Amino acid sequence: MEKTAIYHRPKNNFAYAYTNRKIHIRLQSAKNDLKNVELIHGDPYVWDDIGWKNASTSMKLEGSDDLFDYWICEVEPEFKRLRYGFELDDGAERLVYGEKGFVAEDPRDTDFYFAFPFLNEADVFNAPDWVSHTVWYQIFPERFANGDPSIDPPGTLAWGSAEPAVDNFFGGDFQGVIEHLDYLVGLGISGVYFTPIFKAHSNHKYDTIDYMEIDPQFGDKETFRKLVDECHKRGIKVMLDAVFNHSGYFFKPFQNVLKYQENSTYRNWFHIREFPIVEDPAPSYDTFAFVSSMPKLNTEHPKVREYLLNVGRYWVEEFDIDGWRLDVANEVDHAFWRDFRRVVKEVKRDVYVLGEIWHDAMPWLQGDQFDAVMNYPFTNAALEFFAKGTIEADSFIEQITKWMVAYPKNVNDAAFNLLGSHDTPRILTICEDNVRKVKLLFLFQLTFTGSPCIYYGDEIGLDGGKDPGCRKCMEWDESKHDMELRSFVSRLIGLRKKEESLQGKGHIRFIDTGSVDNVVVYERSTSDERILVVINNSAERSVIGLPQGNYRDLWNEDRTFTGGQVEVEAYGFKILKVV
Repeated sequence: MEKTAIYHRPKNNFAYAYTNRKIHIRLQSAKNDLKNVELIHGDPYVWDDIGWKNASTSMKLEGSDDLFDYWICEVEPEFKRLRYGFELDDGAERLVYGEKGFVAEDPRDTDFYFAFPFLNEADVFNAPDWVSHTVWYQIFPERFANGDPSIDPPGTLAWGSAEPAVDNFFGGDFQGVIEHLDYLVGLGISGVYFTPIFKAHSNHKYDTIDYMEIDPQFGDKETFRKLVDECHKRGIKVMLDAVFNHSGYFFKPFQNVLKYQENSTYRNWFHIREFPIVEDPAPSYDTFAFVSSMPKLNTEHPKVREYLLNVGRYWVEEFDIDGWRLDVANEVDHAFWRDFRRVVKEVKRDVYVLGEIWHDAMPWLQGDQFDAVMNYPFTNAALEFFAKGTIEADSFIEQITKWMVAYPKNVNDAAFNLLGSHDTPRILTICEDNVRKVKLLFLFQLTFTGSPCIYYGDEIGLDGGKDPGCRKCMEWDESKHDMELRSFVSRLIGLRKKEESLQGKGHIRFIDTGSVDNVVVYERSTSDERILVVINNSAERSVIGLPQGNYRDLWNEDRTFTGGQVEVEAYGFKILKVV
């Protein structure tokens, strides 16, 4: 038995309250090492009465990454208290693993075992329930639609008349979005995420000048109120982008510091290392990256905290928005985010708090800060496998599994799963214009757990390289749409809405396909239904073994068949409901 690989810690993703009654316990072991794992458990205060032998729950192999197996089980302790350990069997040796290590026999001393002291309902991670049912659509407002040319900024170009650049404008605005909301409804969208809309100097608006004002090129507050209302009438949630890590160069407090230097009343609003201030070639103050026009805000300063928390409260309270996406969230102090969550949820209990974090985000996902983060590990694995072909199916499954076991299931249920954004090249470009690969990306995203997000225009075949190439104008001439792709995406969204097991909270389990290359099979399930998704990410037709059973083909006229295998064309798929 490879004891050095066995790991458990009674918190975070290894032991957590899934509901107000149920606890999930997870164990890590070396890959292919253990044959069986039993969770032995009981209440610490009635220890002698029940005895460990009478309280045992089998753990299931949840999945594997490149190094480890992960085991999981669910228990429902009668009195919400739990002492527990693991009975491990590798076929040759049996050991009991607890907080104090490994022993051959079950200790009677409760101190040997791990402790989950009490399941407090306040400690259950609860993202808003609506999130797992939502399909998002990200809009870069300056490039979606120009509905009111009278408010175009100076030098605005004709719509789509030039390639996107860091400093050009095409006049996208709120009225343009309003005029195309029915397009989103037709696609099946139920949530819109807007990149920043507040007054700023650039076309991307991540360099905020005034957090309490709408950028005039987009419209005014009344137009925004109308936009939110029209979205809500159509069952569409609205999420805004908050840039609290840094301000823009023309933010009045920063301009005051530039003018008065060390005598400025705002000098402590920023992280300034020395005076007089130096902007180039390297700023003498902390910034986003080393961009001198984006000075980092000191969110530990009481006045800064008060100002930004008021911003968070104001847009929820006054305009009834449904979510905040938090830019560069990992560089802001945890204490600020705890206060931010409390403030916005006091106004609207089910507001969605989403952080932009590209790495392991467990410290932010413990129920006191964010409801979810942007799931870039999902993005990277999907692009590497389906778009680029740089990894095989086994590696893809291992990468997805590694991400999934890094968090509790109720965290994964609300994860924000994206394929592209304003920060990344377009998926069609990454796929080298291979629409079949783009379809497989959408298929995986829209049949996976969590909350999927489509970047505007990806559904019609917009292309573009890295920023700013990925920010071209939305095409509204339908003769230039890839209508087959658009119809494909819309149909997938419709299927996701119809089948509960395909939505965010449905369980997911990868199924071994044996020696079939570049084929991925996974099961989505609830207590009432099971659906198998079979994806052939190769240029060859494949015959794939399945569990023996009766199936209905949800994508192919609901045809039914009985058997233990299915044939899938090159870059094809099957969505099969077990009947």
